[in-house]
Amino acid sequence: MRIIRDFQFVEQKDRGASVAIGNFDGVHRGHQFVIDIARREATALSAPLGVMTFEPHPREYFAPGGDPFRLMNAEARANRLDWLGVEKLYELTFNDTLSALTPEDFARRVIVDGLGLRHVVVGADFHFGAKRAGNVDTLVALGQEMGFGVTVAPLMHDDDVEISSTAIRQALSEGRPRDAARMLGHWHRIDGTVVRGDQRGRDLGYPTINMSIAGLHPPKFGVYAVKADVLTGPHAGEYGGAASIGVRPTFGENLPNIETFLFDFKGDLYGEHISVALVDYLRPEERFDSLDALIEQMDDDCAKARAVLAAT
Repeated sequence: MRIIRDFQFVEQKDRGASVAIGNFDGVHRGHQFVIDIARREATALSAPLGVMTFEPHPREYFAPGGDPFRLMNAEARANRLDWLGVEKLYELTFNDTLSALTPEDFARRVIVDGLGLRHVVVGADFHFGAKRAGNVDTLVALGQEMGFGVTVAPLMHDDDVEISSTAIRQALSEGRPRDAARMLGHWHRIDGTVVRGDQRGRDLGYPTINMSIAGLHPPKFGVYAVKADVLTGPHAGEYGGAASIGVRPTFGENLPNIETFLFDFKGDLYGEHISVALVDYLRPEERFDSLDALIEQMDDDCAKARAVLAAT
């Protein structure tokens, strides 16, 4: 998959795609439906399949310093889109210039002149242009005027709940990773690089891999049964495990992170890229009065996580 970040200086081989447009935070089932329609149009037109998204996320751009809300970072989103068979990822830089374009300017300068798109697919709630002035009716009219096809995909629902990034965040905040996974169409994953922690787990007999969750919507703090994919290095592969998300109150207040203990694993993973999938919520985060009590609880957590994963 090729990643294109500028709509003004685009090679000819990266023009003429059938493209799904949106933020695609989480790449949930609704997003996948929009991409599948773009895939169908790409096949009919003998065109590349593309996705247009924006980085930073417009919400981050307009409200810097706000509460973290993203379900996945840009790297994780790109990995997921690549896995879905997207050939061209137009990850356009969202800045003053792009945010100030009127709907007409966006269609002309980005879709037509810049990228030469042949077909675009959007969800029914799509808005675009400065101050979100354009909607799907605007886009359809501009497509007819400027010569590109437009398909508007209906919104998807799960048990009468609209499948959306907002609904998935709520499920994760309430400790319901399986409900989130049903809407996502895949396990919710936290991707990142393993960083060096305080190494307390090693002393407790539970060496963990530590990853930051900065910038991401924090799932409910607590302990989870997880599946972890080691994506790089000599230990690449899939492992079961138990993970704790939170601030580690037994050891004072700390920045939120995720610490994962991999079952039946020995090796050094510092600096490697890891993807941790939340399978089931086991218990809330707790403060323990002694290390012995903590170790006893970790023994129980790992036994429960093994049982969950064996049945999954």
